[in-house]
Amino acid sequence: MTAQPIETTAIEASAPQHGAEVFVPLNQLKASPRNARKTPHSAAAIEALAASIKAKGVLQPPVVEVETNEEGAPTGNYLVTIGEGRRLALRLLSKRKAIKRTHPVKVIVDADNDAHEISLDENITREAMHPADQFEAFRRLSEEKGYGAEEIGARFGVSAHVVRQRLRLAAAAPQLMTAYREERLALDQLTAFCISEDQERQRQVLDQIGPHTPAYAIRRAMTESKVRADDRRAAFVGNEAYQAAGGAILRDLFTEDDGGWFEDVGLLDRLVSEKLAGLALEAREREGWKWAEAAGEYAEVSALGRVYPVAVERSEVDAAAITALSEEYDRLVSETDSAETLPPEVDARLEEIDKALQAFGPDYDYPVEVKARAGVMVLLGHDGLARFERGLVRREDVVSDRAPDPDAPEVESEEEGAGVRPGDEDDRRRDGEPDEGPGLSDRLLIDLTAHKTMGLRDAVQADPAAALATVVHALALQVFYPGYGVWTPLQLRLTVNGLDRLAPGVEDGPAGRRVRDRCEAWGARLPERVDALWEVLAPMRRADLLDLMACCVGVGLYAVRDPHDRRPGALAQAERLATEVGLDMAGTWSATASSYFCRVAKARVLEDVIEATSAEEAGRIAGFKKGDMAEAAERLVEGKGWLPAVLRTEPAAQEVEGEAAPATSEGEATDPDAYPFAAE
Repeated sequence: MTAQPIETTAIEASAPQHGAEVFVPLNQLKASPRNARKTPHSAAAIEALAASIKAKGVLQPPVVEVETNEEGAPTGNYLVTIGEGRRLALRLLSKRKAIKRTHPVKVIVDADNDAHEISLDENITREAMHPADQFEAFRRLSEEKGYGAEEIGARFGVSAHVVRQRLRLAAAAPQLMTAYREERLALDQLTAFCISEDQERQRQVLDQIGPHTPAYAIRRAMTESKVRADDRRAAFVGNEAYQAAGGAILRDLFTEDDGGWFEDVGLLDRLVSEKLAGLALEAREREGWKWAEAAGEYAEVSALGRVYPVAVERSEVDAAAITALSEEYDRLVSETDSAETLPPEVDARLEEIDKALQAFGPDYDYPVEVKARAGVMVLLGHDGLARFERGLVRREDVVSDRAPDPDAPEVESEEEGAGVRPGDEDDRRRDGEPDEGPGLSDRLLIDLTAHKTMGLRDAVQADPAAALATVVHALALQVFYPGYGVWTPLQLRLTVNGLDRLAPGVEDGPAGRRVRDRCEAWGARLPERVDALWEVLAPMRRADLLDLMACCVGVGLYAVRDPHDRRPGALAQAERLATEVGLDMAGTWSATASSYFCRVAKARVLEDVIEATSAEEAGRIAGFKKGDMAEAAERLVEGKGWLPAVLRTEPAAQEVEGEAAPATSEGEATDPDAYPFAAE
């Protein structure tokens, strides 16, 4: 049947007959009020149709009915019964000037059937092609026609990224595609397999998983031997350096993969070591250290001694210049604080001041003689940045203040007749021990100094400031001057145990970094020589002494529950202390598959998920394998602040009961069990 053109300037006296194919100007095609589809077409669908029509024309003519006026006469317009999407796509092309408003459109006239029914029929009695057929059809276009992703996307109105996704799915192992067609695999499972184009690996994982394995577990199995791009090692090396060294990056086309996965783990580890070693060498040459090394773990750092920087001595001229520049900087910032943008002249001056202050160097630095016997270690931090640990001292480089004189002659002691060298007396003086003078027996010496000790106890008890300084002095000796704990008359012993060997990475966690930062800040304020410590502490403000004491006490706390080291009283006190300080571990630790769920039984995992979420959520993962269950549990509890019971802190009494416990007139609690030893 030959299509008949319709003149746009004249209205036909009689309408075309049923089944006639005619060309109608686009601007004479109108939406039919009897179209069964009431929900508008999506913008994406119209874009796709427009792209297809632009590339290939209208492949299926729309079905129309003749519009008539109140008298039943044709108006010259046609109502689109089937093909409203095509009409909208043509109008979109016209709006974009790709075709004219009067572009002739071939249509089929239906004058016999009910318009609403055939519109409904068109939308019901059709079945879209299986997605697998679409994937493979796109691949044929790519292979047989040589079309790239951009060309295919332009011809079908989809993005090049979508085309690449479909081409990747079309390249799946035949076993996967068969399972998908037979509905044994869902689309999200198929996309998880196709994260990699390695068909052999796809088949291996397919043989391992069960029919209900979630997509994220499949994705994890496909990438278990690779390193995520957001891993600290990958972030440290960087994509460009890794790829320049010949490394390949696997990218997931179907999810936000944070940059993909680094496939060559051995190469990545080598690049990390080389970069750390290079940074260590640069630090040694630039800063003048005796040695520099790259460290793999923080335990290598904590095994060494440490010295801290000291305040840089400046001339009066330099100190005055720094003060003047700092005051000018603060004044300029204060004067322009309310301005949205800094005036150019102020911005330039602030930059000049900043450069001038930097030229004076740091306020704290390591003396040249310290650098001559100490070193620096560079290790990879949890955030993917290099950490420089300076002022580290090896055992053989420790300076001893107790070096005996090898040439000192031996003399006879009056009491014992044993060989004693004058050098030993010098040692005692260096240790702060006074010379008791000749003629005193050991027994008399003990008697007299016992009286003096009691007098000292009395005097210190009457002087709280001196007592506080004495406690802080004893603690600081043991924390900041290892080996000099005997340089205090206070019988207070503090043991500092490293925790990284018990829980690898704990020293580099959020709490560990805060503890280390406080120690480093105080280490910079304390003198290098131990015999100068008291002169620094004695005049120190009470608030500073308390801060330093808190720093030292915190380092000495040990509340690890070790089955071989039972200390129920100490652990109970640790719990009371946690309540007192309001410890909230949710800000320091979170339950992940590796940190917790993979290390407990499946039954415990389910109990924890129920506690953190609901029984329904736990029921959904009850049939998972252990690794998949742990991964799913991590996702379910994420962001909920859930903690295992051992990490929770009991709330204070007033928080539980709404008021503080009653007290006696002296302010002491009336709990009869507060002092159980009193009844013994």
